[in-house]
Order: sequence, then structure tokens, then C-alpha cells
Amino acid sequence: MKKVSLVSYLKKYWFFAVVSPLMMAGEVIVDLLQPRLMADIVNKVVETGITGSVDPEVMTFILITALKMILLVAFGGFCGVMCCYTASVASQGFGSDIRVDAFNKVMSLSLEQTDRFTTGSLVTRLTNDITTLQDFVMMILRMFVRAPIFFIMGIVMCLSLNVNFALVAAVALPLVLLIVLIMVIKAVPIFTVVQEKLDRVNSVVQESVTGARVVKAYTREEHEIARFEAANADFRNTNLRVSYIMSAIFPAMSLVMNGAVIAIIYIGGLQVQARAINVGDVMAAAQYITQVLSSVMMMSFMFQQIARSKACANRVREVLEADPIIVSGAAKEASETGTVRFEDVSFRYPGAQGDNVLDHISFEVKRGETVAVIGATGSGKSSLVNLIPRFYDADSGNVFVDGVNVRDWDLHALRSRIGFVLQKSELFSGTVDENIRWGKPDADMDEIVSAAKIAQADEFISKMDEGYTSYVAERGASLSGGQKQRVAITRAVLRHPEIIIFDDSTSALDLSTEAKLRQALNREFADTTVIMIAQRIASVMHADRIAVIENGRITAFDSHDALMKTSAAYRDIYSSQMKNNEGGAD
Repeated sequence: MKKVSLVSYLKKYWFFAVVSPLMMAGEVIVDLLQPRLMADIVNKVVETGITGSVDPEVMTFILITALKMILLVAFGGFCGVMCCYTASVASQGFGSDIRVDAFNKVMSLSLEQTDRFTTGSLVTRLTNDITTLQDFVMMILRMFVRAPIFFIMGIVMCLSLNVNFALVAAVALPLVLLIVLIMVIKAVPIFTVVQEKLDRVNSVVQESVTGARVVKAYTREEHEIARFEAANADFRNTNLRVSYIMSAIFPAMSLVMNGAVIAIIYIGGLQVQARAINVGDVMAAAQYITQVLSSVMMMSFMFQQIARSKACANRVREVLEADPIIVSGAAKEASETGTVRFEDVSFRYPGAQGDNVLDHISFEVKRGETVAVIGATGSGKSSLVNLIPRFYDADSGNVFVDGVNVRDWDLHALRSRIGFVLQKSELFSGTVDENIRWGKPDADMDEIVSAAKIAQADEFISKMDEGYTSYVAERGASLSGGQKQRVAITRAVLRHPEIIIFDDSTSALDLSTEAKLRQALNREFADTTVIMIAQRIASVMHADRIAVIENGRITAFDSHDALMKTSAAYRDIYSSQMKNNEGGAD
């Protein structure tokens, strides 16, 4: 597994990442000079005394010093704006590039890996976690420079006024550092837990929203609300644990800081009485010690962000460093066309317990042949066809497409030969024609309409207000189940693939529409291999051959007429369905 350095994503923005700290340094220097200039004004006024008339020399000094302060503030403001701009460019670019690479990685992962991460967790990692890292970079380019300079130079400037102020720093700084250490020890372990709790919240939301129809159908709204409230309360309580720590730390640090200011004023007052220091210098020292301790508070906040960002970085790296389990081969051409062969294939889903889902499966499908697969629920029908486009790899045995082992195929070349209509029709928000063009992005409208007619979809699409440019809601929510299936079939037909796989994808079609679809396919795709999974005997009895699967094994493989004579399992399915149909007719 290749290690990924997130820091490398800043290389592209090195100029902005370098300029930003320099600009911040300029702003900090201005802030450090301001107390000294103000002290000069106060000292000058105190030295000359306060009288009814204004000394022109004093007034000139005040005006010149004030002008210096104004110019410095203008320069500091410019530096601050430039720092913010350059840090934003670097951090936003950093976050954007990581998000793109992480999404690309997710798209390249096998189904096994995306199942392991879970949808909610992947959403959190690509949004919240990367945003946290992005904010961390922004903070580093600004506060990481500001806080240390304030800390070091603040102490230097303070001690340059009077070395006795070192006593205050010697007492206050260890106290503040102790508070920061407590925060790090207490808060850091919680941040990883916080992100895991957020994963859970996102997972519940994703499941409830995508399964809204099921929730409503079974009137389980209250159950889902309770489930969300439990996950949300868990997330809230974990966040509160961090908040409790922070709520105790910042008042404690403020207490130390204010105590240090009082100590500075007290020590400075004694020094003023002894005529060892001027009043303005005491005032400047109080400001400097405030800046020093504030910088420590900023650094404590940085430690908090570092802890949170470290947890987020580990989670993002898990995605970026995940090597796809399904690795593409090199083969892009084959000597055969439209053939599928299984040789002693066994398969079990990763991490599953118990028997194999498929157990020593062997069969062959010839070019242009229509083969149906039928069996009880959970017998392994969908698992079988999932091995053909290599959504999963067999545990043992080999699967061949066009005479080439699927492990040797280039994944794009392999899957471009196959039109796959899933058991659950997945549509995306956009227009009808945009969803259909997933099968062939460069297809013209004539090709789309032709494919829709074959899939028996043109009739209902043409009647929509905007026809093929009608908008489809997210996940196809604006279409019925049968309409979604026909759009999905159109998408597959548009590719003119060598092999079309229907994974129980005509279940929402009535028998008349399904018969028209079958006739159109036989007419327009006579040389195309069709593998069809179905629950209805009426859907498969016209196939050239029918495979009967029981408990992961093919127990019979022949035509309908032959199976009626030789397969008891097939006869049972036929009898039960035909009997039910007769009962419905009565």
C-alpha cells in the first residue's frame, strides 16, 4: 500500500503558502511596535508635565509618532489582507485537490471496499474531514506564524522594558503551559470518537432518506426519528465532553493572563515610584504580556485543531491509500465475441460466515444465446452475474468473457462489452436523455429514441411535458418502478453491447410489455448474448436455456420443455406460479 503525504498537496500552491506567513509576520511586527510607540507618547507627555498650554515640541512629537502608527497600521492591514488572501488560495486549493483525489479513489474501489467503509463514513470523510483539514491549513499559514512570533518577541520586548517583568513571565507561562498540556491529554483522544459519531449520524440520515418509501410504507417514521435522535444525542454528548474541557480551560487561561497583567502593573508601579521605569513602559509591558499569553492561548487552540485534524487526516488517508482489490488487467481485445464461461467457480462475500454463496459452478453461454437463471431467493443468482463484469472476484475457479479470464481483462474494456441492468434501477438527478446517455455519452437523439423504443420506454417518455429533456428527480423519484426499469434498460441497450445482463430488472413490467421487449431484443439484437435473472416462469420459459440454481449450485441447465421433464425443482416453481395465476384468473 502506497503511503500518501497530505503535505504534498500544498506543493502546487507553494508560492501562496510561502507568501502567507511572510505577510503574517509583517502584520505581527506592526502589532508589536504599536505598544512601544504608544509608550513613547505617554512617556513624553508625562516627562513634560501637564500644563494649561501645549508645548509645540511635544505636540510635534505626538503628531509624528501618531503618523508613524497610522502608516504602520496601514502596512499591517495590507499584510493582513494579503495573508488572508494567499492562505485562502492555498488552503482552498489544498482541500479541493484532496477532495477530487479522494472521490476518484472511491470511484476506483471495489464494492467490497465501499461496503466496508459504509456510505455515511465516505460522505463524512469527503466533506467534514477534508473541510477540517482545509481549515487547519488556513490556520497553520496564519496562526502558526502569528502565535510563536508574538510569544518570543513579546517576551523580548517586555524584558527590554524592565528585566523584573521576567518574574511574571516565569510564573505565568508554566501555568498556561500546564493548562494546555491538560487539554491535550484530555481532549485529543475524543476527537477521533467525535468523527466516528458523525459517521453514524450521516449513515442514519442516508439510510432514512434513501429508504423513505419503506419507512412510510411501514409507518416507521417514529422508529427512524428515535434512531436518528439516539445517534445525534451520542454525537452531541461526545462533542459536549470536548466542550466541557474547553469551557474550563479558557477561563483558567484568562485568569492567569489577567493575573499576569495585574502583576505587571503592580511591579511596574513599584518601579515607577523608584523612578526605574516610566509609566508608558508599564503600560506597554502590560500589553506585551497580554500578547504573550494570548499567543499561548492561540497555540492551545492550535493544539486542539491539530488533534482534530490528525484524526481527520488518518481517516482521509485510509481512503487515499486504499488499493483497489479488483485490479485491472491488460487485455483489451479477444478472439471470441459474446461468450461467457464459468469453470468450477466458488464464491463467498468477503467477511461472510457459513457456506459459499456459489459452490463449484460450471456452465457456458454461447454468442447470441439467451440464458435465464431462476431459483429461490438467496440461491445466488445475482452473485453469479456480479462475477461477470468483475464487481467481485471468485474465491476459486475462473470466469471467462469472450474466451479471456476476467482477471486478465482491462476493466474498462471488459465492462464496455457488457450492458448491465441492475436489480435496483439507479437513476440520477438530471434529464431523461442525460440518464440514458450513461450508456453512450456521445449518442445522438435518434440513437436514444431508437433504444427507448426497443426498451418500450419511448411511449411514456414522449408523453412527458418536456419529452426526453424532462427532469428526473434524485434517484428517479419522479418515475414509477416500471418507468425507471425501462429507462435503465434503454441505457443498457444504447451501448449495443456484446452481452446484456438483466438482473431481475423486468420485475416491474407487465407480461405484455415484457413480451414486447423480448421481441424487440430478438429482432434488433439477434447476435447479442442475453443473461436474464427472473423470478417469473413466464419471463424465462422462452429462453434458449434455463439454469436452475439451488443453494449456490446449478442443479439443472436446459430448455423449458426439457426441464419440465427432468427437473423437479423447475416443475415445482412452474406449478406454483401457474397455479397462482389460475387462481388469480378465477
